[in-house]
Amino acid sequence: MRRLRQLAQRTPPGRERYIDLLRALAITMVVLGHWGVTVVGYDHGRPAGHSALGDLRWAWPLTWVAQVMPVFFLVGGYANAASLAARRRRGGSAAGWLVDRSARLVRPTTVLLLVLATGAGIATLRGAGPGQVRTVVWFATIPLWFLVAYVAVVALTPPMYALHRRFGLAVPVALVALVALGDLGRLLGPAALADGNYLFGWLAVHQLGFAWYDATRADTRRTGDAAGAGPTAGHPADGGGSGPRALFRRRLPLSRRAGAVLLGGGLAALLLLTAVGPYPVAMLHVPGERLDNAAPPSLALMATAAAQLGLILLLRGPAGRRLRRSGPWQAVIAVNAVALTLFLWHLTAAVLLVGLLDALGVLPTPPVGSAAWWAWRVPWLLALAAVLAVLVAVFGPVEARTRRPAATGLAGAGGRRLRAGLAVAG
Repeated sequence: MRRLRQLAQRTPPGRERYIDLLRALAITMVVLGHWGVTVVGYDHGRPAGHSALGDLRWAWPLTWVAQVMPVFFLVGGYANAASLAARRRRGGSAAGWLVDRSARLVRPTTVLLLVLATGAGIATLRGAGPGQVRTVVWFATIPLWFLVAYVAVVALTPPMYALHRRFGLAVPVALVALVALGDLGRLLGPAALADGNYLFGWLAVHQLGFAWYDATRADTRRTGDAAGAGPTAGHPADGGGSGPRALFRRRLPLSRRAGAVLLGGGLAALLLLTAVGPYPVAMLHVPGERLDNAAPPSLALMATAAAQLGLILLLRGPAGRRLRRSGPWQAVIAVNAVALTLFLWHLTAAVLLVGLLDALGVLPTPPVGSAAWWAWRVPWLLALAAVLAVLVAVFGPVEARTRRPAATGLAGAGGRRLRAGLAVAG
């Protein structure tokens, strides 16, 4: 607690604390969402699991809020733009930034993979079948799909931020148009045309994070200039207005009016795309549906992201005021300190708990949607939280030891080229 108080007291006054809150909430929703919809049963005498969404059609509209991957990429865009700009102000290079930024993801992920590989090897030596080992490891590594996409957008941050500085909001608009083109491929053929959506969709949301960062920087400069220097000159297209010129704005409008427009427009588009158009209502994977809105990201998911961004902007003011209090801000710091550990290990916690209950012969398998299934949700979540707490205590310090930029290193053009080459090879 003392450490949390110290970190809270050292928080810079200009920090956008709301971004940290969004990351913490998104991590929490992912963990609770995965745990909550998991159905555990037996298949040929062995524990097996699947999602309850296929049996709970009434819950599909709830996924418009529960699908928080757009929030991760929005927050990531803001954080990546802020850290890249800070590195460049200190005279650092994009290659060095990429190495340091990637290390925060690679180290905890490597530990997970090493532990799972060791466990798989031991299980195989003790006679476990290859199919059973493969299923367990596959389930435990489901979170890695997100890291693959996220590492890709991190690697593309320097050139994409340069595009943002030149073309502003026109970049995510163009990327959404490419997502729509990919969806046409899924609907009419060729289906491979949609493969690019895995990158275009998440890049579009990531670009909005850049625009949010530029908007908050502009607000900070205006606050600093209020003493008499006057507003700081910005990009010529950063002002108000509408029409084609507004597309080239670098700053995301952060007003409540902008939030209401995004929320209303996103919901209207979402209703049209799902009720009239060919898209499923669920924004998460549901077996048997013709399209999967999340894999790859669809136009419907882009509409969901717009609606979520609108809601986020509407809640920004009240949430920001609460985060000025020490208690809520310390809670946000605590979650973010182990956010990646929570994300990486939460399904491993489920594997361990199911294995333990099965070994003891007390694994409940009530039918989905029954009163017994709903009643089991509470002890199920509490038990999983206890297992995950142990895993975080063991592996959380790995994430906490974030590598800091080196004070010295290879200098000159040759050194920069070598660092860039190593970054690409890595």
